[in-house]
Amino acid sequence: MTQEFRQHQVQCITPSGLHQMAYTEWGDPANRKVLVCVHGLSRCGRDFDELARAMALEYRVVCPDVPGRGLSGWLKNPMEYQVQTYVADMVTLLARVNADSVHWVGTSMGGLIGMTLASLPDAPLQKLVLNDVGPVIAAASLARIGEYLGMSPQFPDFAAAVQYIRAVSATFGAHSDAQWSFLTEHVTRKQPDGSYRMHYDPAIAVPFKVTKIDKDIELWPYYDAIRCPTLVIRGAQSDLLKREALQEMSTRGPRAKVVEIPDVGHAPTLMHAGQIAIVRDFLLGG
Repeated sequence: MTQEFRQHQVQCITPSGLHQMAYTEWGDPANRKVLVCVHGLSRCGRDFDELARAMALEYRVVCPDVPGRGLSGWLKNPMEYQVQTYVADMVTLLARVNADSVHWVGTSMGGLIGMTLASLPDAPLQKLVLNDVGPVIAAASLARIGEYLGMSPQFPDFAAAVQYIRAVSATFGAHSDAQWSFLTEHVTRKQPDGSYRMHYDPAIAVPFKVTKIDKDIELWPYYDAIRCPTLVIRGAQSDLLKREALQEMSTRGPRAKVVEIPDVGHAPTLMHAGQIAIVRDFLLGG
């Protein structure tokens, strides 16, 4: 029972209207110990399948598709594709799953959502894992992401889609052919003519396009307000989370435990046994 997921959705609201947010749930649905795993900017909740399987005996694991991605609905106003919108949606999700307190794993954007939520008074987060993200976001990495975000390339077949994902996600590090196929399967969709397209709302790029980013973004007040135990994982070759910021995160705010993953950039996928063990040991440790 704990090794298979259940697919659900919850209705959320923004000023422009209602939308559905999809999520997978693993483990005993009655387990009061809840782990929320939130994906990166153009990815989806299925990225965490391996981690969820590994944690499902200890937790009820909840992996949402952030709106505009995966099986979730698209927002009517593209300018609402912002972290504050996603934080509000996550509060709705926690109410739906009846979780008064949670552990949180967030990759990139998912980490920013977690960091923002954890910074609030009376935050429900008891432990926080920030996967290759922190309070300083390098402008160069945002420029790199902006080069492909929001594009709607069409691929003649699944093999071509895999090739594309391998190219734009090369910084994820080494993965098997089967893992690359998995990483492609849930962020693309087969079209009636047999071709494949990316499966996210191209409008998630709109806030990127209208905001000029010519210097690093600093969010230290959010980080410094966090009170729960925090782990920061950095891909040793990351262009988004600089080593200097990582070191500073270990000495201020929650004084995070920090770990670097060799031969990986932005961001570790948490699919490999060694990466899963780092997360597991932190969450289940004292």
